[in-house]
Amino acid sequence: MNEMRTRERRPLRVINSVAPIRVCDNGGWTDTWFAEHGKIFNIGVYPYVEVQIEVFPYESGRDQIILYAENYGDRYAVRTDVPGWTRHPLLEAAIERMDVPGEYAIQATIYSEAPGGCSTGTSAAVTVALIGALDRLTPGRLSPHEVAHTAHAVEVEMLEQQSGIQDQLCSAYGGVNFIEMFEYPYASVSQIHVPNSIWWELERRLALIYLGKSHVSSHVHEKVIAELEDEGPETPRLEALRGTAERSRDAIYAGNFTALGRTMVENTEAQGRLHPDLISEDARQVIEIAESYGALGWKVNGAGGEGGSLTLLCPAQSYVKREMLQAIEDENALFQNIPIYLSRYGLRIWEQRRENGDC
Repeated sequence: MNEMRTRERRPLRVINSVAPIRVCDNGGWTDTWFAEHGKIFNIGVYPYVEVQIEVFPYESGRDQIILYAENYGDRYAVRTDVPGWTRHPLLEAAIERMDVPGEYAIQATIYSEAPGGCSTGTSAAVTVALIGALDRLTPGRLSPHEVAHTAHAVEVEMLEQQSGIQDQLCSAYGGVNFIEMFEYPYASVSQIHVPNSIWWELERRLALIYLGKSHVSSHVHEKVIAELEDEGPETPRLEALRGTAERSRDAIYAGNFTALGRTMVENTEAQGRLHPDLISEDARQVIEIAESYGALGWKVNGAGGEGGSLTLLCPAQSYVKREMLQAIEDENALFQNIPIYLSRYGLRIWEQRRENGDC
């Protein structure tokens, strides 16, 4: 009943935010606590995550916080006065972290156009967008970097999950990034600005292939982490990954797509040396098809393992790219090409007020 009454009321304010997801994370695995320092190249892309917060005056007897996880068709009241989290721990923990002021009641709606478990930093984008929107409820404003840092803290401190720092930073900043983590979890972000001709060509050549199964962390990841912790941050296996980030940055500045593709392949091979199961049979199947069509590069997104997705750097001819993507989808009914566009912006937040609009 409270939920229905919330939907019928007119909000005082409507706060909107969007944040991009991440692809082509060369240097991933080096943005972690066990790496201690790292270098990561990544690219922010749409489809983005969308958050909308409707703000009402709080009235006694009503639920203060309604969470609507739209992709799941799940709308329910969140109780921040009760320990622990229930149906969507990441979202509930982020709301608790931001501490909704007592004079407000809110409905927070979260929607993602990208499939869950796509290994493209979707959960980080959700948290960044939600924290950015909730930040509008209190005095002062977090910078994009502070939003990313807070989103990372929700995952590692509150939920006690394994999480690198690059996904949150990419969602907060957008664009093409070179991230240097000088001491976990602190990092600098250098955005890579290139002429439009290079930007547009990069966008045209990139493709995102979802393997049709949600990626979940597994015992393989825990095994890799344990081995890398024992070997230390200067292990050659991590150094090989760090090096691909710098070469990717330099390739983009030069507009050299052959060199960028080569670093993507090198990074994927370095992932495989961490553990062969990080490159799944489905990923190898897609790579084989892409290579047969002359793709310049391929990167297993995220940490790797079963499910998830790959970033492909396609050949110069657009018709060959289309033929390749069709061949991939024809190979396995679960494989899906997800159209992507480069995000010139990271986290974006704007607001509607009742006197200015139809809210």
